[in-house]
Amino acid sequence: MPLRPVRPSAAALAALLLLVTGCATVGRSSADRAGPGRELSAAELRASVVADADLGAGYAVTVMTPGHGDTGAGAGREVADVPACQPLLDAVTPAASTGTAPTGTASASPAPGYPYAETDLSVARAANPRGGVYGGLLGYRTGRAAAFQAELEKLFGPCAAFTSAAPAPPAEKPGRKAPIRTRHRLNREDTPTPGGADAALGFTLTNESGSAVLAQRAVLARVGPALAVFTTFGVAAEPAAAPDELIVRQQVAKLRAAQAKK
Repeated sequence: MPLRPVRPSAAALAALLLLVTGCATVGRSSADRAGPGRELSAAELRASVVADADLGAGYAVTVMTPGHGDTGAGAGREVADVPACQPLLDAVTPAASTGTAPTGTASASPAPGYPYAETDLSVARAANPRGGVYGGLLGYRTGRAAAFQAELEKLFGPCAAFTSAAPAPPAEKPGRKAPIRTRHRLNREDTPTPGGADAALGFTLTNESGSAVLAQRAVLARVGPALAVFTTFGVAAEPAAAPDELIVRQQVAKLRAAQAKK
């Protein structure tokens, strides 16, 4: 999520947040923010997805099954040649790469470090047809979301440039067995921590294997034991824009409110 989209397609689906409050900087948690929050069930996670009414006129939210319609669906996990860089791919393609349970269900024993539940969404805006925002709400066991984000924080130097490989999509010619290889570049983006979130991290990951440079811009916001991930897509002529602040802000607030309920 060429750059493999996380959700329906590169056109329809281009990782989390934001009401900027104060001077919290990229990826730094704030001890004085809201409490740790509770783990949500898969159904509660799905119910906490931002709705059209939360965003106002001109916005349309679609809730999706993780991995539905991915480029080369079923083709298998995209794997970084440098294992240490794998979390970057997992962050922007969570369902395809981690094998999490489908939307609305949960895994009692997820793979170490992976979410136990996930709900995916896309948000379209009538005023900006090309400005789709695609996201996922990922439920982690206590402590794992912070650990995963800390792991990502360490990769901006070692993973400034790396490559990955994925099996060819099933639609390819029968004789083609070679995996699809992709060159990536990673750049950190200044991302203030939204109100209600514990920390935020932003980056742009490029795909430089085709005739045009494709870019996926991701924002991850940690809200208690969950991560909210939002992504947009772009090309060299039209770089990926930062995810719509209203969408990020409202989603963080709704996720935090759900965690606060007893």
